[in-house]
Amino acid sequence: MRYLIAADTGGTFTDLAVHDTQNGQTHFGKTLTNYGDLVAGVLEGLRDTSAELSEARLLKHGTTHVINALIQRSGARVALVTTDGFRDVVEMARGNRPIPFEIGFRRNPPLVDRSLCFEVPERIDHSGAVLLPLDEPALETVAEAIRAANVEAVAVSFINAYRNSDHEDRAEAILARLLPGVFVTSGTRLSREWSEFERATTAVANAYVGTNMDRYISDFVARLREQRFDGPLYMMGSNGGIMSTAQARRQPIALLESGPIGGCIGAGAYATALGLDRLIAFDMGGTTAKCALVEDGSFDVQSTYYVGGYERGFPVRTPVLDIVEVGAGGGSIAWIDAQGRLRVGPRSAGSDPGPIAFRRGGVEPTVTDANVALGRIGPDSFMNGRLPLDLDGARAAIRDHLATPLGFEGEGGTDRVAQGVLDLAVVTMTGAIKEITIERGRDVRDYALFVFGGGGPIFGSELARELGIGLVVVPPQPGAFSSLGMLMAEARLDLARTILTRLSAAGIEEVRAGFEALTAEASDNAAAEFGVAGATFEYEADMRYRGQKHTVRVRLEQPFTTASARRAFEAGYKARYGRLNDGGEIDFVVLRVGALVPIPRPDLSDLVPEVEATAAPVPRWRQVHFEAAGGRLATPIYRRAELPVGFAAEGPAVIEEYSATTIVGPHDRVEVGRLGELRITCPGASRR
Repeated sequence: MRYLIAADTGGTFTDLAVHDTQNGQTHFGKTLTNYGDLVAGVLEGLRDTSAELSEARLLKHGTTHVINALIQRSGARVALVTTDGFRDVVEMARGNRPIPFEIGFRRNPPLVDRSLCFEVPERIDHSGAVLLPLDEPALETVAEAIRAANVEAVAVSFINAYRNSDHEDRAEAILARLLPGVFVTSGTRLSREWSEFERATTAVANAYVGTNMDRYISDFVARLREQRFDGPLYMMGSNGGIMSTAQARRQPIALLESGPIGGCIGAGAYATALGLDRLIAFDMGGTTAKCALVEDGSFDVQSTYYVGGYERGFPVRTPVLDIVEVGAGGGSIAWIDAQGRLRVGPRSAGSDPGPIAFRRGGVEPTVTDANVALGRIGPDSFMNGRLPLDLDGARAAIRDHLATPLGFEGEGGTDRVAQGVLDLAVVTMTGAIKEITIERGRDVRDYALFVFGGGGPIFGSELARELGIGLVVVPPQPGAFSSLGMLMAEARLDLARTILTRLSAAGIEEVRAGFEALTAEASDNAAAEFGVAGATFEYEADMRYRGQKHTVRVRLEQPFTTASARRAFEAGYKARYGRLNDGGEIDFVVLRVGALVPIPRPDLSDLVPEVEATAAPVPRWRQVHFEAAGGRLATPIYRRAELPVGFAAEGPAVIEEYSATTIVGPHDRVEVGRLGELRITCPGASRR
C-alpha cells in the first residue's frame, strides 16, 4: 500500500492531497463541491491525482457536513429525555444577556421542540450518590411516546450524571433496544464536565446531526469499498486530530469544525519548521474566512463552542481548536442594502451556482468576480485553465448590479466599485484577525501572517498592511492546504473530568489520581480505536481563584506539584487579566488529558515542491488594478511551479498556480524560502 490520502470537502471546493510513500511525491486534486453527492466530489477529485484507491494505505476526511446541518437547521427530528422537573433545561438556557441594550433580544430557538422533551423520575446528587433510582417503566412509556412522534434521534441528559453516569447509561441502552433505527446518545458519552445546560445542548446537538452523519459515513465507507479501498477511513476531528469512523458515528458533534482544522495543523508544522514562534493561520475559502493563532508551534483548544455565535447561539461541549470564522470568502455576494450602501456577505454563492465568472448560472457578483474584473485572477489560468473564467461577465455584473445603481459610470467606475467590494471583504477579515489577537491581549504586529485557502494569498499583503504585519507566508499548494494539513494530522483523543478540589497537598494527590485514571482510559481507547499501544499525553487543568466563576486553562507538566501548578496558574491568570489575587486560594475545576496517537504521515520535507534551477523565470504581463498605485499597472505574472528556492522579486507581481493566486503589492518583496514557501515582506509594517 503506497498512498496516504486526505480529502477536504468545503463549501465551494473539494480538495485532495495524495502522498506517494514510494517516490515521496505529493499530488493534489480539486473539484467543485457536489452538494447532491458529497462523496462523488471526493472520488472525482481523486482522479486528478492518478492515485488508485486500491493502493491506498489510509484516507483522512474533513467535512463541513456537521456545522452546515446545525447552522441550516437541516438535522433530524430529535427528542430529549431528562430528569423529572428539568424538562425546560434547554429552553431556559442561561440568564445572561450578551446584548443587553437590544430590547427585542432573542436567542436562536433550541434544536429540540419543547413538546419533544420528556421527563423520567430519577435523581443523583452532586456527589454521585443515588437519591432516586431510574424509573424504568416510566422510561418505557416515554419510548412509546417518542415512537409515536416519529422521532429520528434521542438525547439523554440527566442532572448530575457527570458524577455518576449509571442512570444515563442504563436509559441509553433501554431506549436503543426499544427504538430500533433511532439514533440514541447521552450527555456523558460526550462530556463528563459539569454545567447541566451545556451538557444537555451537547447531547441534543449530537443527536440532531447523528442520524445524517451515520448515514453519510456508512455511505462513504461503502463507496470506498466499491473502489476496492481496504484501508481505514479516518475523520478529521475538531480537536486537531483524526478519529475512527466508529467514534465519529457515535460522536459526530466532534466533527463540528472538521473542515478548517487541517490547514491549522499544517500551519503549525510550518511554523515549527520555519522557526516562527508567533503565527496567525489565515484560511480564506469560497464561503468563509477563518483564523487561528499558532504560538510555539501549538494551538489553543477550547472546550466550549457556540453554534451560531456567543450572542444568540447555543453551546456545545466538545474540544475545538480556537478559531474565529467570518462570512467572507471568494463566493461572498456583493449587494446594495435598502439604504443604498454597498455590502459584502455573509451570503455566499458557494459552488452552485458559484460566482458569475464560473459560468455555472450565477447571477449575483461576488468577491471572486471583483478579483477577476480587476485582473487579479487571470481568466485563463484558474485551476490551470480547467475552469475558464468569464471576465466580461464578471465586469458586466459588477457594472450593472453595483456600479451603475451607486452612480459610478464607465470602466473606471466599475474598477472603483470592484475595489470597494475587496475593501469591504478586507475590513471583515481584519476584524476576525483583531478578534483573535488584539481582543485577547496580543499585539498583532508581533505575528507573521500565514495565508492559505483559495483566497488567502490574494489578500495576504493587503491584510498585512492594514494590520501592521511585516511578513506574509504562503505555503505550497495553498488552495489545497487544508487537505495537506490533514495528511500531517495524528490521531488525538481528549478526555476531561470535573474534579472541584483545592490546590493543596491533599488536592494535588487527588489531581494525580485523576490524571492517572484519564490517562489509563485514553490508552485503552487508543488501543481499541486505532490498535496502537503507544501514545504521548498532554495535561491541562481549568483553574480559578476560589469564589470566582470563570476559569483559566493551564498546561501542567509532570511531576505534578503544588508549586508547579501554582506557577502555571498564576502565569496564565496574569496573561489573561494582567494581575494576580495575592494570597487567594486556588481551585482545580476540570482535569483534561489529550492523547496523541502516531498515524502514518509524510515528513514536511517530503512536501517541498521540486523546481529545476534553470534560467531566470520569464513572466507574462497583464494589466492589474492596485488601489495603492491608483489604478492599473503592467504587472509580471509568474507561474509558481517555475520559481526555484531563492528566487526573489519586487512587487507588484502576481504568482499563479493550480490552486490559488498570490498578489504581491507595489513596494512589497517576495522570495521563495527553503520549504518552497513564498515569503512576502511588507516594508515598515512590523517590529519583527
